[in-house]
Amino acid sequence: MIEGCYFSRAALIVIIAFVLDLIIGDPQNPLHPIRFIGGIIALGIRAYKRANIKKAALQFVSGAILAVVVICFAYALTRLITWGFYSINRWVGLIAEAIICYFLIAAKALRAESMKVYHSLIRGDLQGARDNLSFIVGRDTQPLDEQGIVKATVETVAENLSDGVIAPLIFIFIGGAPLAMAYKAVNTLDSMIGYRNDEYEYFGKFAARFDDVVNFIPARVSALLMIAGSVFAGGNIRGAVRIYFRDRRNHKSPNSARTESVCAGALGLCLGGDSYYQGVLEYKPTIGDAENIPLPEHIKAANRLMYAAAIAAIIMLTVISLILVFRFSNSYLEIGTPGGFGYV
Repeated sequence: MIEGCYFSRAALIVIIAFVLDLIIGDPQNPLHPIRFIGGIIALGIRAYKRANIKKAALQFVSGAILAVVVICFAYALTRLITWGFYSINRWVGLIAEAIICYFLIAAKALRAESMKVYHSLIRGDLQGARDNLSFIVGRDTQPLDEQGIVKATVETVAENLSDGVIAPLIFIFIGGAPLAMAYKAVNTLDSMIGYRNDEYEYFGKFAARFDDVVNFIPARVSALLMIAGSVFAGGNIRGAVRIYFRDRRNHKSPNSARTESVCAGALGLCLGGDSYYQGVLEYKPTIGDAENIPLPEHIKAANRLMYAAAIAAIIMLTVISLILVFRFSNSYLEIGTPGGFGYV
């Protein structure tokens, strides 16, 4: 039987990890677990290129094998590490697992990078804003004017709310650091090989589709949390709800327009639309209505919405844990047994 204390530990680890990110932010160093995962994927890409596979079916199989190996390795290694810490001491295990989970949350990093664009715009440094924006978006930034830069920045804050903040919190709550690390492996695979181009069309198809599946529920939960957060972050909740139901499918991805549509409606902006990628114009539908002119202050507003949604997620998961603790008979707070969080 699943014990009530499981959910107490889950909520505690979620809170600690989020607070660490809130205070410290995402440390950039070679030992970062996402960089480690990226390095493994890079090795697989090099092996794939050396093999020079021509048949589409074999390219797909190769990409699928790489994805499964990386995801399973990320899960197994993280489980082994957390098990080792819990074997030392229950509290040591909990703190160690919370620290590992903290590496997987990107709220402060997302705000910091987007605010670099904001400060460049405030100084009137359009080229600096374009350069800073290029680090967080995949589109060509050189053709963008100030309004285009603001829109692109707001879009990336809204889109990354799900896979950078809410989804990791959900997976931490469900399965601790191992499941959350496996989730980030899925994200990293998609960001490195999930492209529709001649090189990765088939090799990255499994990773891209699996990322869509894994993010299906978190993206929708994130949108609802952003709607709730707009009440406290100064957004237009009626506009958020209206644009969400109207434009939530206005994207080639089944998930990306969920949070973008809420953000567009809450801020009264028209997001999306045509963009250049590597010099090629890509036609995309718009999201939202142009009720307001995109201004640098909208970047700050998007970040407020992001944090409001994140806090709403923390509250939601804490309430769920309390309900489940009350539901199960052994509803005392116990830090766990050797084997760690999620292994009862």
